[in-house]
Amino acid sequence: MALYDDIGGASSVRAALDAFYPRVLADPTLSPFFLGVDIERLKKAQEGFFATALGGPPASYSGRSLADAHAMARRRGANDDVFDHFLMVFKRVLVDLGVAHGKIHECLAVFEGARGQILNR
Repeated sequence: MALYDDIGGASSVRAALDAFYPRVLADPTLSPFFLGVDIERLKKAQEGFFATALGGPPASYSGRSLADAHAMARRRGANDDVFDHFLMVFKRVLVDLGVAHGKIHECLAVFEGARGQILNR
């Protein structure tokens, strides 16, 4: 079974994103990276990205590459510290949603694997 299914599939991903972005927008470290971003549009794209990244339905995501999608964030100063903070906020969301500890670490490992692309290394 895919990690996507293990954490509850589409409804869990949607719930995580619905809980995550209000926290991001209220966070002084992260909110500057989302100035002018259509959060609802972003959440829709993220649903597909997370589904694909976590082993969900094939071809769920067909958007821009991670490097292209995060070019503006890099221009605004995204770095390892910001990425770590982003992961910490996301981890708290997963904890609050009751995702099993081991599955949280599996999710974070998937996102950690994208660090190089996001930070364009």
